[in-house]
Amino acid sequence: MRITPTDVLIVVDLQNDFCPGGQLAVADGDSILEPIHRIAPRFEHIVLTQDWHPPDHTSFANSHPGKKPYDSIALAYGPQTLWPTHCVQGTHGAEFHADLRLNRAELILRKGFRREIDSYSAFFENDRITPTGLAGYLRERGLTRTFFAGLAYDFCVGFSALDARRLGFEAVVLRDACRAIDLNGSVTQIDLEFAQAGVAVVQCAELSGAAA
Repeated sequence: MRITPTDVLIVVDLQNDFCPGGQLAVADGDSILEPIHRIAPRFEHIVLTQDWHPPDHTSFANSHPGKKPYDSIALAYGPQTLWPTHCVQGTHGAEFHADLRLNRAELILRKGFRREIDSYSAFFENDRITPTGLAGYLRERGLTRTFFAGLAYDFCVGFSALDARRLGFEAVVLRDACRAIDLNGSVTQIDLEFAQAGVAVVQCAELSGAAA
């Protein structure tokens, strides 16, 4: 798969709280730094996303007395998994991993900052309606194929890739540059949705070419 100047690498939520030692650590989350750093020079365009929650965000179990992490509740926009408090604005946990070296990134997109609604996807809040603005940014810049890496494969990466397809972009997930939570069969579910939506899942070694 050859990389071209109209491709963009979107690195999702490679933040301290999603890495080992963090409040919502994904197993081996920091192990994706190496493949991301290896393939990043092939891309002319790079975007980073960053979870950026207020301390009383509605997706936090602590915001709901009697609830615990990984319970599910019904909100106005549908079911919502409750998470440990994580990626709170301005905290160490919300910062990018200290070893992440993507200084060429052209955009840092913060999501999940609205208290009353969670945001997995880089394109939409979890109501599936409220846009983040990423689609317009990519279109105005003429970027047509999206490559995804980051955390977690079965949540924020997966939702982002599916929304990219829904919006008419080509979408490719770099499987070995992601790690998954796998909550209640979420990996199997996202794999099925990828197949149905036409999201390609490849290994970093399958990439070739370099930015013009």
